[in-house]
Amino acid sequence: MGKECKISIVTGAFGFAGASLTENLLNNGYEVYAVCREGSEHNDRLDGNANSHLLHKIYLDMQDYDKIHEYVDTEALSAAERVLFFHLSWGGARDDFEAQYANVEGSLKAMDSAIAMKARFIGIGSQAEYGVCSDVITEETPLKPFTAYGSCKAAAYHLLKSKARIAGIDFVWGRIFSLIGKFEPKGRMLPDLCNKLKNGEDVNLSSCEQHWDYMDVVDTAEAIRLLGEKGKDTESYNIANGDHHELSYFVERAAQVLGADEKLIHYGQKADPFVSLKPSVSKLKADTGFEISLTFDETLRNSFIDI
Repeated sequence: MGKECKISIVTGAFGFAGASLTENLLNNGYEVYAVCREGSEHNDRLDGNANSHLLHKIYLDMQDYDKIHEYVDTEALSAAERVLFFHLSWGGARDDFEAQYANVEGSLKAMDSAIAMKARFIGIGSQAEYGVCSDVITEETPLKPFTAYGSCKAAAYHLLKSKARIAGIDFVWGRIFSLIGKFEPKGRMLPDLCNKLKNGEDVNLSSCEQHWDYMDVVDTAEAIRLLGEKGKDTESYNIANGDHHELSYFVERAAQVLGADEKLIHYGQKADPFVSLKPSVSKLKADTGFEISLTFDETLRNSFIDI
């Protein structure tokens, strides 16, 4: 460990967004302490990475996140030029109140470990914090969540921000919108849509009039790392592509890229609640220099052509 050592801690390190972030950090020379659940089928996702010698796995459940700092090499910490703590871990169904409340408690315990290491804390929230909003969503848009998930993400944001201020460590919050791409779980809209279209099956959807903003998870990982390095203390940021369209546009584009018959697509009633996402990413770009590298079509070709 020399003076140029960079350390990152990532909770939820092998989940959908977490695995791409962990990979990005490894590829950018970070020593990564990856916090994961014992027995998860995803824990070996990055074992073949060329920089896997920089990867250290910590097996802890969320209720023990206040012990994370005990697993990080103290000499490495003292030698590091940068210590970033990325908190992505979150679980439970959207209206499972008990599980969502436990996420808030776990987040505060994660902050305890970040404080013990004097690390910069980057928390990852969600567009669900904004709730139903028909206008362009900026970071100044009021938070009006309508699910337990969105409410607890918003609660975690406010509580963690206050706790960081009292402890004297940096705090940055990023709100993810709609991710697609590598490691995307089955059961989500886009993988299922592509699978049915490829198999020549009918697809029944809502009216798909709501605006949506898809972002490749690889780009998301880059944005999160840049927030860790360049995001301003106490600030929140939208993490999105910034190229929103009606959802029907993306549905029909998927059919075209896959070479599927668009007659398989059937639109129905307007979604209720009608969540329409028009995120502004000007703040993210201005403060970090982030730019999108992968288009929607490229993500489809990279991730869904062979599903």
